[in-house]
Amino acid sequence: MPFVFALIRGLEVFMIYLDNNATTAIDPQVLDAMLPYLKEQYGNPSSAYAFGKKVARAVENAREQVAALLHCDPAEIVFTSCGTESDNTAVQSTLWIDRDRKHIITSKVEHSAILRQAEALARRGYEITWIEVDERGLPDLAALEEAIRPDTAIVSLMWANNETGVLFPIAEIAAICQRKQTIFHTDAVQAVGKVPIDLRAGNIQFLALSGHKLHAPKGVGALYVNRRTRFNPFLIGGSQEEKRRGGTENTASIVALGKAAELALEHLTEENTRVRDLRDRFEQDVMKRISGVRINGDTEHRLPNTANLAIEGADSEALLMLLDQKGVCCSAGSACTAGSLEPSHVLRAMGFSTDRARASLRFSFGRFNTEEEVSAVANILAAAVEKVRGANRGVLAA
Repeated sequence: MPFVFALIRGLEVFMIYLDNNATTAIDPQVLDAMLPYLKEQYGNPSSAYAFGKKVARAVENAREQVAALLHCDPAEIVFTSCGTESDNTAVQSTLWIDRDRKHIITSKVEHSAILRQAEALARRGYEITWIEVDERGLPDLAALEEAIRPDTAIVSLMWANNETGVLFPIAEIAAICQRKQTIFHTDAVQAVGKVPIDLRAGNIQFLALSGHKLHAPKGVGALYVNRRTRFNPFLIGGSQEEKRRGGTENTASIVALGKAAELALEHLTEENTRVRDLRDRFEQDVMKRISGVRINGDTEHRLPNTANLAIEGADSEALLMLLDQKGVCCSAGSACTAGSLEPSHVLRAMGFSTDRARASLRFSFGRFNTEEEVSAVANILAAAVEKVRGANRGVLAA
């Protein structure tokens, strides 16, 4: 989908979209799969007659497709409205089932779906242990193991960071939690469809994902609930989702998520080869053209599509404005914190200065991006940085 065109003030300008960690374009095959359930197949999947049962079969097929991507049992998949609901459901279920446990462990670099929830729980009397990360963005596993106590209700640590792309050592974390007999939940919203995930080992109790991060529409997600894990529903209502989530199923979007999961499994090798090559080529081009550029986060243990770059002497807000004028979409951090005047909490937790955090941009690639787009953005970014640095030199000279 190279050089997407958009109309801005009556002028046709090209747009290069490099913000796939914020959201992704709906894959045309996904759109084709969901359209019948917005038109002809509009029945309620909970209905007893054939028209509804046909729709119910489509929901179950989608459940199988999502389970295939995660390598788990379809019965372990609960459809939700988004990653945030999935995250909240996992935590709240655990706390409801064992109300005597008042201790929660998470990290300082989590998505706001976990951070804000933990802060709210702290105001209700829960004790939160915040695991530190090092300058690479990786958690202190020794500190994690030491932090787990008999009254620890849940450990919630993300699979992949949405800003830096850094991958947490999930297998090791899950093993620690298993040894300590503690519930483990992972926000895998950024990881699903980008790196291989195999839940057959059974050491993870909850995993959250979101459709719009893997070329499905916004407003649909899923929660993996290990079949041996006790569960309490977050949304109380009808008996949908085997009584695990009340509310009429969003059939069209669920079907879309299933198709997106099927396609993600097909394209997993591409994500880790061609998309990775685009990311690496972009970083190399930028560093050749622009001085004082550093990669934020571990360069080995990270998503294949994410480049978070600190550009010395160039404020990210000014760069974003210039890039936007040229039709380039990227970000200074999480889309959920856009508009905040505060520097990235992720980069600050990694020990970086406020100046470095405010000079950082995130570029996230996808399978619809091209080599031509990568080269174009490297050139546009170089010109933008020169303009911002030149303005800064003028201010200093004055």
